[in-house]
Amino acid sequence: MQRFSTEQLRNIVLLSHGGAGKTSLAESLLFATGATTRMGRVEDGNTTSDYEPEEVKRGGSTQMSLVPCVWSDHKINVIDTPGYADFLGEVVSGLRVADGAVVLVAAPSGIEVGTEHAWSLLNERATPRIVFVNKMDRENADFQGVLAALQQRFGRTCVATHLPVGAESSFRGIVDLLSSEDHPPELAAEISAARELLTEAAAESDDDLATKYLEGETITDDELREALRNGVASGQVVPVIPGSAAGSIGVKELLQAVVEYIPSPSGVAAGGEESPAADPNGKLAALVFKTSADPYVGRISYFRVYSGTFQGDSQVWNSSKGQAERVGQLFTMRGKNQEQADGVPAGDIGAVSKLAVTTTGDTLCIRDSSVELPGITFPPAPHTVSVYPKSKQDVDKMSASLARMVEEDPSLSVNREPDTGEMLLAGLGDVHVEVTEEKIRRKFGTDLVLQTPRVPYKETITSSAKVEYKHKKQTGGHGQYGHVFLELEPLPKSGGFEFNSRVVGGNVPREYFPAVEKGVVKSLEEGAVAGFPVVDIKVVLYDGSFHPVDSSGMSFEIAGGYAFRKGLSLAQPVLLEPIMSASIRVPDSFTGDVTGDLNTKRARILGMTPEAGYTTIDVEVPQAEMLRYSTDLRSLTQGRGSFSIAFDHYEPVPAHLTTRITEEAKRAAG
Repeated sequence: MQRFSTEQLRNIVLLSHGGAGKTSLAESLLFATGATTRMGRVEDGNTTSDYEPEEVKRGGSTQMSLVPCVWSDHKINVIDTPGYADFLGEVVSGLRVADGAVVLVAAPSGIEVGTEHAWSLLNERATPRIVFVNKMDRENADFQGVLAALQQRFGRTCVATHLPVGAESSFRGIVDLLSSEDHPPELAAEISAARELLTEAAAESDDDLATKYLEGETITDDELREALRNGVASGQVVPVIPGSAAGSIGVKELLQAVVEYIPSPSGVAAGGEESPAADPNGKLAALVFKTSADPYVGRISYFRVYSGTFQGDSQVWNSSKGQAERVGQLFTMRGKNQEQADGVPAGDIGAVSKLAVTTTGDTLCIRDSSVELPGITFPPAPHTVSVYPKSKQDVDKMSASLARMVEEDPSLSVNREPDTGEMLLAGLGDVHVEVTEEKIRRKFGTDLVLQTPRVPYKETITSSAKVEYKHKKQTGGHGQYGHVFLELEPLPKSGGFEFNSRVVGGNVPREYFPAVEKGVVKSLEEGAVAGFPVVDIKVVLYDGSFHPVDSSGMSFEIAGGYAFRKGLSLAQPVLLEPIMSASIRVPDSFTGDVTGDLNTKRARILGMTPEAGYTTIDVEVPQAEMLRYSTDLRSLTQGRGSFSIAFDHYEPVPAHLTTRITEEAKRAAG
């Protein structure tokens, strides 16, 4: 592909609710621009952007992909993103390097939850956008109905720049309101009214044009286009275009609108305030926004250049890691296909393989003029599963495979739970972690088993107890003798463990105190209720006796451990469960359903804060009740709710639940 100037570049991200047709539109854009010679179909599993087997299997995108094309002497880097909420991390990555967006709305179904999510993300970044009303050739397609809904939901900034000719099975084309070409006479009145609304919208974003409009002067098409270009860049105008991606109708008009209305990289500060100017002759500054773990060629790093020109066969400085990187051949990606590039200028997107330390969010620059671009903030991962190797052959490969997937998808996280010993994989939802497991099997030949995590219960005591234990054993020669008196006391919440001694008269020599403590500490690992670790307890060695020949450190360690276990059962032990702090954000209309469900989960509602049609519910809730909450919340709120969760403290388990948990723990122990 030829090299383009920064002014000739456009970087756009496709956003929508799942199933609105983003991947089909990407196919149609590639075909319309001659980048491909045939149009693939999602149903046939042969599209350019959905090339992973997991995407083909599910009939939908699970990762972001890049599909550049050329239109009207401009290179358009099209970033196709998943519409399903479980893959929001891919959307965030794509948004980070895009200068504009095309939001797809399916004409038959209108605005859906994914549309609202996409709009919110664009508003957070003040990203210019165009709406493409897709599937106008389908039954129940209603362009004017969708346009009215857009204006009601997102504001009067949404304005038609094109109108459909026909609808459903009779949909055969679209007309450009800014074109002087002959229009179907039956649409004359509709076109006149729509052009008047478009002129009003453009005038509202341009003071000079507003004056001409109010004074009744004639406004030319060129003046309108210039005002719309400025209005789109400032967010005051959102062009709405009807079409059919599958039918290749309205696609060329959309391409032209992207070229005319979406700003070039030189016209926006897409890298953030800290980003240098988009000058291809400046000092290099590039951001890695996607990493692909390829088992054959190694890590593939996708980057956008914000300043300078990225050259192949060179050395760059990773300012995020503080290390140098050797760069080999550069290339551009179109789906899974690579095309070599001799250089990538400011504003463009490229890829490089086999970087040693670079991961998603890192900045690559020149060491002598080091700069660090703002990274990528990924959403928290609330859905956690425990991961086990399926066979002995998978044990050694599991950790490395999980680490590679976290590199590829930073919205995942992996950690080991010290209390249960489980390896935990956290993602944005159940489908997210299932797809990750499938990728690990395919890419690295590692078979994993996903399970619901075990809750890391603990135990403590609620009263004091004094206990004596004598360990005495005679077996020819030296025997074993250790005799201790222990006092067990409960400590305040999060008090941990304390060991003290107040032995008088040398009844237990000081040299054996550490051995007694060691025996107690070993016994902390298994409580008296259900065998969970013991916390918040103080143990005092206050008396005992010894034998001048048979006593040893081992004897007192054994005595300390047995005495502690005996004392636990006398000190009214209880089971403790982890209590989580959760913040749940839901539309106001679902607040009652969500709070009702939380009440069934033993949650304590701490507060409710309404804001802009949403309510944030702050709660404390047992971890055991929240292990599948991402699925529950999605069902309760039609996918509109979100939540974050973190460990807060431990509390006693209600008595009626202790028996069940104890029985389950005993069964698990065999």
